[in-house]
Amino acid sequence: MSDLTAPGFPEEEVRRRARAGAAAVFPPAEEYGRVLFGAGAAEEAQPSDALDALRIVPPLFLPQRLAKLIDLGREPDYRDVELATAIGGFTSALPVYVSATGSTRAAGGDLGLALSRQAGALGIPMVIGENVVPVNGYGRLGEAADRTLLGRLRAYGEELPDGLGGVAVQQSTEDADAEVWNLVHSDPAALPLLESGRLAFELKVGQGAKPGLGGMTVLDAEAAAALGDRFGLDPLFGDGRVLRAATPGTFTAEILRQQIRLMRNNYPRVRIWVKLYPGRDVAEAARVAHEAGADAVVVDGAEGGTGWAPGVFLPHVGLPLAECLRRLAVVPPPSLLVSGRIWEGARAVKSLALGARAVGLGRAALLAVAEDRESGLRRFAECLALELRLLISALGKYSPEALEEADVWSPGSSGIPLGR
Repeated sequence: MSDLTAPGFPEEEVRRRARAGAAAVFPPAEEYGRVLFGAGAAEEAQPSDALDALRIVPPLFLPQRLAKLIDLGREPDYRDVELATAIGGFTSALPVYVSATGSTRAAGGDLGLALSRQAGALGIPMVIGENVVPVNGYGRLGEAADRTLLGRLRAYGEELPDGLGGVAVQQSTEDADAEVWNLVHSDPAALPLLESGRLAFELKVGQGAKPGLGGMTVLDAEAAAALGDRFGLDPLFGDGRVLRAATPGTFTAEILRQQIRLMRNNYPRVRIWVKLYPGRDVAEAARVAHEAGADAVVVDGAEGGTGWAPGVFLPHVGLPLAECLRRLAVVPPPSLLVSGRIWEGARAVKSLALGARAVGLGRAALLAVAEDRESGLRRFAECLALELRLLISALGKYSPEALEEADVWSPGSSGIPLGR
């Protein structure tokens, strides 16, 4: 267990799942027969956002369950739900991926390597975040392996089952200057992923925690001196430490279109992902990315984020995930990946029903690994998988792809036209 904390996030629930695994779906077994469970206590807490306010609404008539019954020759149950999902050109054991954690100290050291190992063993895709190479090095020149991109790449690949998962390497403005994609593309360590079609490059347009800004970290004076020619440095803390700020990059529809085409041309065997922040024109940006040939469009809701961000941004800047999904619902990209406070099955199922192909784990993944470096994320994923199976089965469906907008209902205050 580490001293990593996540104020405002259901940290203890995540840690409990990392300890107990699938059993954490239910109340403690010792309470069975002694406690009367029903609606009440759980409803006393106010929903944190519009996505939490939605309800999952099973129908009474279940034609897909009947079809499954005929196919199986018996009554189906939740164990018959198949969670394997195509995600941005990869095959994932779950409709889940691990979001980018970047070069922040929280994801450094053995925590970042443990996260990579467990994500690989689970067979779910993982994004290696921006600024890792400019800040910590690639890993070929004797840099500390537990902080480098190459260290995370190797840790993930060593555990990866055949045919599952994949790595998306994120690149922003400073990463492009460091030629991160070229380093990965030519590295023998990445060759097995490349040859098996499990390597992606993710073009980062922005992130949910600080829309319109680049990555930010706090550095001591010595580390800052080594990066001064690549990042903006602001000595605003007054104690020798400085704010290291990356540039967000400049995009128009045509710049984004040409960037994706250039990626397609330069790296024909690599999957192309595009990560968008929750801007007001997110639907238009997603459309441009998809039409230009992106294999996946990744959208961070304003609730997302694992790194360092200005306090004023978190409650005030960017569209909530529910609103992003509403705007994208008109013409959703075929492989839409979303993140933003995902930590349990209901929030994931709602996102999938509203058009997402998969959901990203950021803070939840880091906290689970912080709780148990060997098996925390695995147990957390077991719990999430059971919740997904229970919820999808309750809807009379047996795969995430079968979910649809009618499976969720809005009480009306959110303005989301759902539930028929």
